[in-house]
Amino acid sequence: MPRFAANLAFLFTEEDFLARFAAARRNGFAAVEFPFPYPHDKAKLQDAVQEAGVEVALFNLPAGDWSRGERGIACHPGRQGEFQDGVGAAIEYARLLHVPKVNCLSGVAPPDADPDAVLSTFVENLAFAAEALAREGRLLVMEPINTRTIPGFYLNTTAQSLDIMREVGSGNLKIQYDIFHMQIMEGDLAQTIEAELPQIGHIQFADVPDRHEPGSGEINFDFLFGRIDALGYDGWIGAEYAPARGTVEGLGWLRKYARG
Repeated sequence: MPRFAANLAFLFTEEDFLARFAAARRNGFAAVEFPFPYPHDKAKLQDAVQEAGVEVALFNLPAGDWSRGERGIACHPGRQGEFQDGVGAAIEYARLLHVPKVNCLSGVAPPDADPDAVLSTFVENLAFAAEALAREGRLLVMEPINTRTIPGFYLNTTAQSLDIMREVGSGNLKIQYDIFHMQIMEGDLAQTIEAELPQIGHIQFADVPDRHEPGSGEINFDFLFGRIDALGYDGWIGAEYAPARGTVEGLGWLRKYARG
């Protein structure tokens, strides 16, 4: 059966952040993920995870100044030192919370930057992070994101991700495949996942077009989750959707899988 992790930036937002870990566990999730641990006190975060009895599947590297619209700095020439400091911060939290995978957001390419410099910076930063995390026994993933949700985002498709992986040349770099983003950008979900599963390190999902729970839009999740399971994917699948009404009210899809 597929294994699902609750994304705490989207689910259980009726609760304060540190209370969401226990709420996820109460409602059938054995694992969670979330974008950024860095604003939170390390000891309180560790206590929340341990008391809830959940695994933390994944979080992101620091992504610049989110309040100013930055959505990652990995492709920003001239900010490599800041990026490397962020890798160090991520490793501290990953050690504390026993997190096996860390995601890198490329960011929106600076409009005045040379395209070759943007690409070379992204490749350089990915290589640095992949090596640093490999020393820790943790995997680096990178996430292609659709240009409707984040206009100008640098990394957009599976094919582009595979090309960049070849440029980086690290065995410790894989794709974070978000079904929501990839349905918008390229479709052909089942075929792509089957063809590229060895290069996929983590999966997330939401339905299209409104980023709600399964059954709210155009994607046949019964088929897709069944195919992913049949292919032998044994990692967590992150539920990164905005509930249409409320978190618990929208968990019928999960209860169905729990019943088998």
